[in-house]
Amino acid sequence: MIELDGAVGEGGGQILRSALALSMCTGQPMRIRSIRARRPKPGLMRQHLACVNAAVAVSGARVEGAELGSRTLGFEPGPVRPGDYSFHIGTAGSGSLVLQTVLPPLMTARGESRLVLGGGTHNPMAPPFHFLARSFAPLLRKLGVGLALELRRLGFHPAGGGEFSVSIAPASEGLRPFDLIERGALTEAYAECLAPALPRRVAARELEALGQALGWTAEQLRMPPVRQNEGPGNALMATLVCEQVSEVVTAFGEKGVSSEAVARRVAGEVNAFQAATGALGPHLADQWLLPLALAVAERQAAACCTCTALTLHSLTQIGVIEAFLPVRFDVGEVEPGLCRVAVAATA
Repeated sequence: MIELDGAVGEGGGQILRSALALSMCTGQPMRIRSIRARRPKPGLMRQHLACVNAAVAVSGARVEGAELGSRTLGFEPGPVRPGDYSFHIGTAGSGSLVLQTVLPPLMTARGESRLVLGGGTHNPMAPPFHFLARSFAPLLRKLGVGLALELRRLGFHPAGGGEFSVSIAPASEGLRPFDLIERGALTEAYAECLAPALPRRVAARELEALGQALGWTAEQLRMPPVRQNEGPGNALMATLVCEQVSEVVTAFGEKGVSSEAVARRVAGEVNAFQAATGALGPHLADQWLLPLALAVAERQAAACCTCTALTLHSLTQIGVIEAFLPVRFDVGEVEPGLCRVAVAATA
């Protein structure tokens, strides 16, 4: 039984999701106490309980403490069962966080899986769908995983109602770890504003302000069509496509916040990423460490990557990974905007 303290590091839901994923990948039971201890409302909320229930469905696990508000959870997984699953949170909670929980075990299972995830598709404090599709999924495909994502309907906080599907094919010859040191040259840059059920002028103002801040042309500023049953919501996104990796920066509009302020948030992150030299942005680094460590452990190998910054989320993630897998990380800042992360098998 692996014992974890949910109050360490960033003290949020990521510890729970990563522990569930790694418990299923390794078959090791775990118990986590003080769940989300550093959040204003500690314990399991509805979207976290959705992650637990999804893990139970995928692995036939036995659980203790799987109820709203619980601060302790015992989880004993069974064999991972690939197949067709549908997980709907029932609120605007992020579907991508449920995917974060079940993707690692399903991508290392013995068969293909197809998921339908319902809830929020573009949420603050969670990986938006376009980040998963453009930044995260291509890296998993380089590991050898077959991964395809399809956005069916946008969903924003607080209404929710979004949906996307995921097809997962495990690597036929096992995961293949690789080094990711440089992002390569910038090949494309563009912005999009998703604003279903809002006046068109909102998206136009945000894009215009972002274009002025970044010096981008009208061809780089896009307003994708939205469906009648989507929204309301507002997400301003900038996508930077480099030779080795893509970065997606997102800011969300909200009442009382001007279009120009939303654009400034995106422009600030874009400028920070372009001024740094690490291959991965800070959020992509958070997501990448676990699948890379799984590949390193499976191959008894070593790999490294660089990122623009090591967040508290990343450092907390490393602690959870090392509790489950026979790997060790070596991290350090080479210079401002360039951090090196190395991971090697220990057995």
